[in-house]
Amino acid sequence: MELFEAIKTRRSIGKVKDDPIPEELIRQIIEAATWAPCHHRTEPWRFTVLAGDGRDKLRDALVASLKTSMDDPETDENKQRLEKISKQPYRAPVIIVTAIEPAENDKVIREEEFAAGHAAVQNMLLAAHALGLGAVWRTGKPLYTRTMSEAFGLSEKGSVTGFIYIGYPDMTPPPAKRKPVDEITQWYS
Repeated sequence: MELFEAIKTRRSIGKVKDDPIPEELIRQIIEAATWAPCHHRTEPWRFTVLAGDGRDKLRDALVASLKTSMDDPETDENKQRLEKISKQPYRAPVIIVTAIEPAENDKVIREEEFAAGHAAVQNMLLAAHALGLGAVWRTGKPLYTRTMSEAFGLSEKGSVTGFIYIGYPDMTPPPAKRKPVDEITQWYS
């Protein structure tokens, strides 16, 4: 697949088949992430691959994280919210948890570590697309809790940055539209 075609045709694929994904494809996706740019060559990204029963780890982390924001997890409304979030990890056969461990270096700016991690995610999404897989990068409030970071073994400074759900596509995404370049760009000569 040609680069510009891949960039323009990649879409978030939220509905995938339950078919298993060969480990070699997941390794290729993660390797693509490691070629993202990063200031000071810190390579701050970290990845956790969840498949099969391994997805229970994310289920437990999501439930625990959401509970920390609830005054009373035992209300009917909160029980429904917890039940709903507990099903999320089973929407795809593989989930890659993406995270950042900022470097211990005074020259390194924390925001740049996150920028590198987000660039790595984009590489992963493009690689999945090029390999014929569907993927979607999910985030949300439970992601940014200390409970979630601890669930995936991150330091006090580390942070989960998203969940990439991966599988063989079971949907055809609608065509995307983008603003014209001239509408979002200023040129000075």
